[in-house]
Formats: sequence, C-alpha cells, structure tokens
Amino acid sequence: MTDQKAAVRLRQVRKQFGDMTAVDSLDLDIYDGEFFSMLGPSGSGKTTVLRLIGGFELPTSGTIELHGDDVTDKAPFERNVNTVFQDYALFPHMSVLDNVAYGLRVRKVGRKERRERARAALDRVQLGSFADRKPEQLSGGQRQRVAIARALVVEPSVLLLDEPLGALDLKLRREMQVELKELQRSVGITFVFVTHDQEEALTMSDRVGVFNDGTLQQVDTPRGLYTRPNSRFVADFVGTSNLFTAAAASKRYGRSDQFTLRPEQIVFGEPAGAGRSSSAGEVASVAYLGASTHVTVRLDDGTELVVLDRDGGDGIEAGQTVTVSWSDADVVWLPDNAA
Repeated sequence: MTDQKAAVRLRQVRKQFGDMTAVDSLDLDIYDGEFFSMLGPSGSGKTTVLRLIGGFELPTSGTIELHGDDVTDKAPFERNVNTVFQDYALFPHMSVLDNVAYGLRVRKVGRKERRERARAALDRVQLGSFADRKPEQLSGGQRQRVAIARALVVEPSVLLLDEPLGALDLKLRREMQVELKELQRSVGITFVFVTHDQEEALTMSDRVGVFNDGTLQQVDTPRGLYTRPNSRFVADFVGTSNLFTAAAASKRYGRSDQFTLRPEQIVFGEPAGAGRSSSAGEVASVAYLGASTHVTVRLDDGTELVVLDRDGGDGIEAGQTVTVSWSDADVVWLPDNAA
C-alpha cells in the first residue's frame, strides 16, 4: 500500500496532559481505503491518537492531515470523519431510523432525503427491517450496527472506531469482527480501529500499529507483526512468544542479542542437525485447549518455553523429561533489546 495516498497523515504529533506525555513524536500514514488498527495496552496512547484524528483533542505540537488537508486546529465538525464509540450513544427515545438520520438532520438535509439515506444505511448493515424499533428492542450486536450505520450515513472519508466491540460477549464479538471487515470492504472507506485485543487486530486489519508508552513501536501487516516483531515488547504483546535471554542466545548461537520463537515453531523429539537446534527439559505443565495443547517446558538452563502440540498432548505429563527442537530459520533476533 506504500504507493497509495494517505487518508490520514500525522507528523511529529505530540500530546501532553500537564506533565504527562500521552503521545510522543508520532509519524504515521494511514492509507486511503485500508482497515488500520491501533493496538496496545491501556495507557499506551492509542485512544488519544484516535481523538486527535477526530478533533476531540488538539495536539501540543505537530500536524494532522486528512486527505492532504491540514486539520490540525479544526473542530470535529470541520473534519470529514465520524466516530463510533464503545457505548454507541444511541438516543433511547428515537426509532432506529431516526437515530441513523440524526446526523443528516443536524446537517439540514431535507426530511425525505435523510430518511431515504438512513434506510439505505440500515440496509447496508442488514437492519432495514428494524427501522421502526427503539434501541432497547435490539441486541448488543444490532445496536453496534445501528451506530455504524449512523456514522456511515453522513459519508465520512474516514471512520474512527473506539473499541466498539468491547461490550459484546466473545461469540458475538467474533461474529461482528467478520461483519465489520466485510462492511469496510463494501463501503471502501478508511477505517481506523482502536483495540487492546491483539487477536481482534490481527483478524480484521490490513495493517496494525502497536503502541506503548505513547510511542509507535511497529507498523506492519498482521502476518508481519506476528512473524517479524521488531522488539521484545511487540513479540510479547502480539500473540504468545518464547523469549530467550541474551545469555541463552550467547550459549546457543554465540551472539549477545535476545531472540524469540513462536510456540508452533517448536516440536518434540526431533534431534538437532543441520539448521536445527535442540534442548532437553522438563514438562512443567500441560494445558488442553481443545484444538491444541499448550505444554510448558522448563529447559536445563532455566528458560521456560510454551510448545503448541496439535496432537492433543497425548503421552505428555508434568514432570516428564523431553527434548524440544526448532529450525534456526524460525529464530527472530531482537538486537535492539539486548539484555
């Protein structure tokens, strides 16, 4: 996507609240028509960045552009963006149709046109038959779709979503992840999605930006983040990762950088050979997870590894001595995080 036009561009954006720096020297391009997720723990700065893009906060320094226009100092209503919040903020006394049409009403769109556009927006999220209901008569997932329809009906160039799936149960949340991604593809506009759930970000996004302590740690595709993390933090935060200390790396490979391996890249029983490393250890615990079993192995040097065994962990018990091995090609070095 590097040849595409940036829908959102932030340059050296900094945001301070008193003595606290919430966002520090942020440079970021979000491309036109992509589903971009901002991922990170609580307090990492991701929601502040979303609010800066939407105009709900103004930066302490730096610039913000939307499709090439400088909107750094503009109010939210002066920016061609819309926001879906976690609580949806639907008006309980209004019908679903009137909720969706409300933004058009504020913009002085005629009654007939705004109702036609609101019905079309509801059809787009498969809720056309619910137009006359009140929000209290809808499920959590349906209310979420109404909030999205209300945001889309004003035809923003960028849709901002602040953890809109956070209040849903796990099953519905996963269903809505698929629906939301399909909706984004159908409407073709830029979605900027904030979440602290790494599985959610990997499932839905074209690219993901990982935040920590107000800084952007890495931007990549979901596959790139998982297979090529550029730091200890990203490796540990995105998925399950086995981190080897610099001392362990020096003993095994003769270099003083930390490295990481994913659980599915480690196998039981295969001996070391050309391009492979192995180590003996003791099984510390076995966790059966249905489709796979997570086996924690404590190596002789004290390193603990999680091994993903898709054979159900048959014959593996706590206290058992085992040999684990991995391909050296799967090792991801973290030279900027040497211990």
